[in-house]
Amino acid sequence: MSDHVTTPAPLDMDEEMSRRGFIRIATYGVSLAYLGAMGYPIYRYLNAPVETATAAAAVTNVTLDKADALAKGSALIFRFGVRPAMLIHHTDDTWSALDAVCTHMGCTVNFDTAQNKIVCGCHGGEFDPKTGENIGGPPPRPLGTFKVEVRSGSVLVSRA
Repeated sequence: MSDHVTTPAPLDMDEEMSRRGFIRIATYGVSLAYLGAMGYPIYRYLNAPVETATAAAAVTNVTLDKADALAKGSALIFRFGVRPAMLIHHTDDTWSALDAVCTHMGCTVNFDTAQNKIVCGCHGGEFDPKTGENIGGPPPRPLGTFKVEVRSGSVLVSRA
């Protein structure tokens, strides 16, 4: 028998530090990824009104091809920037263009040809089709108005 007993070699401190360093870096990396995954939706939510306002301000007019052929007493819904708008050809051959978003809760309004008024189906708001003034229901303000210029073959709608 041999009196020679082998003892295990002591751990190298560099090896222990590299494990500890790896765990530290991995923890920081996972934490950073988690913060990014949580922070990006919050950023998009908070930044959305700024982007919408910028996009809406960028559009100053819209040309509606063949809208001059719109029948009297009817309306056409179109997009003015990022919001819906409404072009109305009245029976007296006048034109008006209004914002098609109700000022009460933001629902899209429609033109009721039988009653000759703009109505909001959500809460019963009513608006004058020529001026956009609120004439009934809960809306606190009139609809926004646009300037209308009828051209040959199209209608130009621009900010008032």
